[in-house]
Amino acid sequence: MSTNPLLTNPLFLALLAAGIALVIGVLVYNWLQERRVRRRLEAASKLPSVSGAGDADRVEPQFREHAPDLSQSAGIDEAVDELPRVAPEPLEPRSVRVPATTAERSGAAPDPDIECVVVLQPQQPVPTSALAGALSAQLGKPLRWLGRRGAGSAWLAIDSASSGTWHEIAACLLLANRAGSATRADIDPFVRLVAQTASALPAAYASPDAAAEASRAEELDRFCADLDVQIGLTILKSELGQIAGTRLRGVAEAAGFRINPGGFFEYLQEETGVPLYTLQNYKTDQPFSVESLRMLSTPGVVFLLDVPRVVDPIRVFDHMRLAAKRMTKTLEGVLVDDNRRPITDASLAAIREQVQATAVALREAHIDPGGPRALRLFG
Repeated sequence: MSTNPLLTNPLFLALLAAGIALVIGVLVYNWLQERRVRRRLEAASKLPSVSGAGDADRVEPQFREHAPDLSQSAGIDEAVDELPRVAPEPLEPRSVRVPATTAERSGAAPDPDIECVVVLQPQQPVPTSALAGALSAQLGKPLRWLGRRGAGSAWLAIDSASSGTWHEIAACLLLANRAGSATRADIDPFVRLVAQTASALPAAYASPDAAAEASRAEELDRFCADLDVQIGLTILKSELGQIAGTRLRGVAEAAGFRINPGGFFEYLQEETGVPLYTLQNYKTDQPFSVESLRMLSTPGVVFLLDVPRVVDPIRVFDHMRLAAKRMTKTLEGVLVDDNRRPITDASLAAIREQVQATAVALREAHIDPGGPRALRLFG
């Protein structure tokens, strides 16, 4: 019996094996994509679950790590046309959806999805002065007091300068922010404060379950950590040189930056005065100030975009990217990632996709980037 020569041809066998592997790879890829889409669809239909998860330290996913020790690096590596480590894996937010009404998302009403809300019903309208003790209380998490002038009227913020009387009052304790989730140590004093206020008015109210609120806070905190993204683009002086502080200030101010008392420059939206992104010292232990810049020199600066806190993250990133490129040229530096590798246009495009993915995920969770909800949760 003769043997088919193809069956003994090494090249044919190699091609056959490669073809089989390719088919299997396509099938596996399609299965993974289908599974991923199904998980996202399921996530979009679920409300936040209140589970008794254990305590966990909040992890803030950022693109920028701590600045490396300059003494450990001899120079800047050659550019590599690949995704730098500053860009994360595609976002897969947990299956938590934070629904909201228009009033809640605008910050004009109690927001029970991100706050522990207790509504007080006074026996008769009460003046703001009756809430003096409550308004001056300091708790571990931000506390808002809102009121209504009459049944069905709009909610208004109450502070010591508010006048008139209130027919309904809401005490609202934020459940999570960048400092972490509200714990029993935050919620229990809040419950006691509400009880004391209700007794003094007097007013009827329903006391919240502190343990359940603490669990809900943990869940919200974990969910927000998945969407807490900051983008850092670093300019280093070529040949490990130094940038004079006076030179840096002149270049930054010419580019539209203004020094902030917090120790960094910030670029403000012209119409509103809202910060869009910042320019910080590469040496994190040396904040900028008008005085220090006269004598200071630094190996570099970092452009930083806080994605959840700006209204249009993609537009702001594009603006920051161009500003960083211009300043890199002016300062005769190199635009690098956290590993001191020059960032290519392909890398910037990949980072831009991640900014877009984060913005989409925030909106799908009913957290408008740069909106009141985002500013509270990511503050």
